[in-house]
Amino acid sequence: MKQKYQRIYLSALFVLCIALITGCQPPATVTPPLSSVPPSTATVVPATPEKPTATVTPEKTPVYPMTVIDDIGRKVTITKLPQRIVSLAPSNTEMLFALGLGDSIAGVTDYCDYPPEAVQKPKVAGYTTPDMEKLVFMQPDLIVADAIHEKTVLPALENLGFTVIIHSATSIDRILNEITRLGAICGKANKAAELVGGLTARLKAIHAKTDALSSSQRLKVLYIIWFNPIWTMGGNTYCDDMISAAGGVNIFSSDFEKSRQVSLESVVTRDPGVIIISGMAQSIGTIYDSVRSESRLKSVKAIINNRVYKMSDSNLIERAGPRVIDGVEEISRMIHPEIFGALK
Repeated sequence: MKQKYQRIYLSALFVLCIALITGCQPPATVTPPLSSVPPSTATVVPATPEKPTATVTPEKTPVYPMTVIDDIGRKVTITKLPQRIVSLAPSNTEMLFALGLGDSIAGVTDYCDYPPEAVQKPKVAGYTTPDMEKLVFMQPDLIVADAIHEKTVLPALENLGFTVIIHSATSIDRILNEITRLGAICGKANKAAELVGGLTARLKAIHAKTDALSSSQRLKVLYIIWFNPIWTMGGNTYCDDMISAAGGVNIFSSDFEKSRQVSLESVVTRDPGVIIISGMAQSIGTIYDSVRSESRLKSVKAIINNRVYKMSDSNLIERAGPRVIDGVEEISRMIHPEIFGALK
């Protein structure tokens, strides 16, 4: 029985790692870089999807055909306003709802569970296995996929004549660009600008406090997505970007890109001052307990100083969607409670 559950956990880990690391292509050319947006000192207040705090300028119908470049460098032509949209990733589903496009969503994956309305949408895919028969019957006019689908699923979708946009988030900037591009495609450009503007302001408020930190003030951080063996994220990932924005240094940022298994010895050598844990389903508690009880980690500063933290919601760091800034805000309190206040 134990071996059975281990196999289930390892299968879940494999899927999670792929979802986190897919996509390392050149950034999309839709919006200017965040550096062009003036800093803000606004109070950090988490955003609630589809409940804007300010009046949105009425949307104008986009001019079609419209050609955009997606995250893997493909030129995609949109011939009309999408009204039947399929999302093949939970992060994409969150973006669509946050843009007020819930009524246009025709299908989602088995794992799309936020916002709660997403659960009620027709299920047309697992993480990597869309049901082609359902898609053919549904005839969506836009499919928003992930880089995980690039090699096998994308060619099949294109052969069926579907219009497909690929998202591949490797940074916070790219996530915001994806929201902007999706808004432009779907006639929600003003809503997207409002959403991205709010998220950018919150991110700038964090940077205003962390950018001035010296290298010695930036605590070394280990982010764990699985234990025994330890799996973590390296550089060129939005998770690495989140840790940096929050005033920390990912201890494996310069060692490799994407995700990788690392040894306990390499963790001890790097001696992180903070350990942050996420995990699928109930596994986060198991990972946390395993880390705290691992005798070979007893000399690590994070263990000695009781600086091991669990994400309140793993999806705040595991999903490259509009809640990513919620994740940065939470991480910033883990790394620098003296600046941002302790976790509640």
